[in-house]
Amino acid sequence: MQNKTSLLQEQLKARPWWMNILFVWCTLLALGVPIELVTRPVSEDVEVWFGIEFIGWSAKVGGLVHALIFAVGTWGFWKMRPWMWPWAALYVAQVALSHLVWSELSPHGRGWPIGLLQTAGISIIVVLLWRARALFQNNKER
Repeated sequence: MQNKTSLLQEQLKARPWWMNILFVWCTLLALGVPIELVTRPVSEDVEVWFGIEFIGWSAKVGGLVHALIFAVGTWGFWKMRPWMWPWAALYVAQVALSHLVWSELSPHGRGWPIGLLQTAGISIIVVLLWRARALFQNNKER
């Protein structure tokens, strides 16, 4: 029987360091978004989809969908499921574009120059995920 440390090391070796960060990020959000949904008052809840802010009950529904996406992403990264390619890259591409739209449309946004910087930074993750097809395809047995 493996100890917990070797199990963790085995998990970390299953993917590159940057993908481990995405795996942990998805896990934290899969756990954190439901907590936020329950604890944040409806009147204060805000979710962003495709760069458009939703508030109130529509934000709660969007939050449920976000929680589901992050839970599925956690599972997909943990098991390195083949279906994660291209879906992870496409989802992150949508997030990148959303930052550009949100920065311009939202009263909380900081304008398109900041949105463009955010989009460029997030697009690096998109490229990494897009180029990682072999990592997902080679782990069908996990």
